[in-house]
This record gives sequence, structure tokens and C-alpha cells, in this order.
Amino acid sequence: MGSAKYIPPVGLSPEQNLSRYLQEIRKYPMLTLELEQDLARRWVYGEDHDAASQLVTSHLRLVVKIAMGFRGYGLPVAELISEGNVGMMQAVKKFDPEKGFRLSTYAMWWIRAAIQEYILHSWSLVKMGTTAAQKKLFFNLRRLKGQMEAYEDGDLSPENVTIIAERLDVSETEVISMNRRMSGSDSSLNSPVRMDGDDEWQDWLTDDGINQEDELGNFEELIRQRQLLSGAMNGLNARERTILSERRLKESPTTLENLSQSFGISRERVRQIEERAFVKVQKSVKNTMIEQKIAH
Repeated sequence: MGSAKYIPPVGLSPEQNLSRYLQEIRKYPMLTLELEQDLARRWVYGEDHDAASQLVTSHLRLVVKIAMGFRGYGLPVAELISEGNVGMMQAVKKFDPEKGFRLSTYAMWWIRAAIQEYILHSWSLVKMGTTAAQKKLFFNLRRLKGQMEAYEDGDLSPENVTIIAERLDVSETEVISMNRRMSGSDSSLNSPVRMDGDDEWQDWLTDDGINQEDELGNFEELIRQRQLLSGAMNGLNARERTILSERRLKESPTTLENLSQSFGISRERVRQIEERAFVKVQKSVKNTMIEQKIAH
């Protein structure tokens, strides 16, 4: 990626007039795979700002769609969209057209990450969550409380705490703590611990969370792993790809019986194809990682 700084298209700002902005972005056409790859290569190899602008503007509707999903946090939609646009531009900067992915698939992660970080920093004067588990809890607690109709102020019932903790794979203590933090009002960290003392609350705070560089590193590593897997899957034939996806990549794997009926083969044959495809993917990922290591 070149070192040139990408400047977003002028005249497009959701803060100025959201209705007009939504109308304007509809004018930008969706890109075909061929055109998208051509524009991406022009930006990556030629630092073509016009190509980068077309990549961004053609995905502004995707940003709006994702941003609308975060309206329940009480923040201005225009600001959520603006933060999502920042994530979109970061995605364009880091997008590699040679990997074979569509930009929208890659950009979704950056858009959501940018919006979520903005919400976490804007929701309260105190940062609501630092670890991945805390962020997951923050962004799902409100939804689960709504599903359980647990709208009462104050602490959740022990039964609801247990249910939420199990669904989100966090401790009950974390659920109780996050619920209290989201329900309570902000207080100054400069407030004295005791009326007759000089110690302030901030003197007692410790930061046990991972820093932003670690978070970004983890995120980029996740993207890299997904790219490796996708590249390896492309090396399989259609039947191998389908069987491996159904058996290894789904939360609830499809049974051998169902796949045998779909393909008109025995369950043992399905199992053999699954194992063969898995070995191919492992070998492809390993070889790619070796090649990348040598290249660097």
C-alpha cells in the first residue's frame, strides 16, 4: 500500500443533513467484482485517489446499514455513520485485491469496529469495556434484557444474571458489574474517596485490559486467519468445499446422513471427503504461511 494519504470525497457529510446525505449516497452505483478489483489495484499500486474514492462511496450504503443497527445506544445516527465511514476508509487502505475477497466482506469488520469503539468511548465518561468479553457483554446486554423483558431499574434477578452469563460465556460477576455501570450515572474520578481525605477515586484505579495496539493486532490476526482459510477453501472443488463447510464451519454441523442424501453417496464416503478436504486446507494454510514468512 502506498504512503499517500487518502482524502474522503468532499460534499458528503451526514452531520450537515442526514436526509440529504442518505439521498445522495444512493446515486453511487454498486461495483462489479471486476471493476472493484481494478479500482483496488489502481489504489494499491498507483495511489489513485479517484479509485479509492469510488471504492469508498460505492460502499457508503453498507456503512449506513451497519450504523443503523447501533441506534439503540442513544447516540446521533449521523455520528455513527461518520465513524463507520472512517472504518470504511481504513478498510480500503488495507484491502488486498489479490486475496480474492469482495471489499464489502472485508470492510464490514472495520466499519463495525470503528462504530463500536466510538460507542464505547462516547457512552460514558468511564470506558465501558476493555477486553473482548466485556465488549461482547456491553453490546449484547441491552438486547438480552429486552428479550427477557428485564427492564426494571437496579440489579438483574439472579435467574436472569445466570442466563445472560451462560449465553455470552462470561462470569455472573461481569454481568452484574456491567449492568450496574450501564444503569448508573457518571461520577468524576477526581471526587474524594472520603470527605476528610485527599485521596481521589482515580488513585485507586488499575488498568488490567489489553492496550489498543494489542486489540488492533488481534483484529488484524483474525482477518489474516480468515483470509488464509478462504484462500485454502478456494483450492477445493465444489463438493469438498460444501461438505467441509457444512461439517466443520457451521455452529451446528450438518449430519453425515443428510449430506449423504444430498449428494447421493454413502455416509462413509462423505466422511472420507470431509477428511480429505480438511487435510488439503491444513496443507494449503501451512504452505501459505511459510511463503508469507519467506517473503517478509
